[in-house]
Amino acid sequence: MSNKVVLLIFLLSASLIAVAQTDRDHIRRGNRLMRDTLYAKAQVEYQKAIEKDNTNAIAHYNLANALLYQNKAKDAWKEFDAASKFEKNPARLARIYHNMGVMMQSAKQYDKAVACYQNSLRNDPTNNQTRYNYALALYMNKHTPPNPDNQNQQQDQNSKDEKKDQQKQDQQKQQQNKKNEQKQKEEPKPDMSKENAEQMLKAAMQDEKSTQEKMQRALQQPQRKHLQKQW
Repeated sequence: MSNKVVLLIFLLSASLIAVAQTDRDHIRRGNRLMRDTLYAKAQVEYQKAIEKDNTNAIAHYNLANALLYQNKAKDAWKEFDAASKFEKNPARLARIYHNMGVMMQSAKQYDKAVACYQNSLRNDPTNNQTRYNYALALYMNKHTPPNPDNQNQQQDQNSKDEKKDQQKQDQQKQQQNKKNEQKQKEEPKPDMSKENAEQMLKAAMQDEKSTQEKMQRALQQPQRKHLQKQW
């Protein structure tokens, strides 16, 4: 099965929507620069159009393509995503989602590519290239084993989360122990009355007298030797 994946590049004309003259001028200049493969300069023109109207879906879409040609995939994805939120035309929406699907397919994130192609086909079910890409993404998603790097990253993240939870629990336990210690310090100790003190003193004296009498009786008895048995 061929791995042919085609990116749909359409430099949409600003005349398709009613925007300010300055927006159309920047988009048209950007389109000319794109045709001349001057992608960085085209990027500047599309950014200027967006500065005039941030909801301009065409400017976001064309900027995304200019960024993609410069291998700025992360920035391009943001612009495609913005374009998909502002665009209302089904045909242009289909192109936006198609390109997003190509990006995910190139990154071997086939499940996300499938979702993008589905959105594209909902807006334009007649596009044969999107249908082919969609079928290929479905096949790859089913037959490609999980990426071990992604699994390791997930395991590392889980380990970090568990460590954070344990640290949080330890901190909470330490805080609770400190609170308990502070509470014990602050709790008033019962005062010993004079009467209680006298009673305790008398009891101690009686115990001491009794102990002395027992010792004297023992000393008066004849001494006996006791041999301990061997273990």
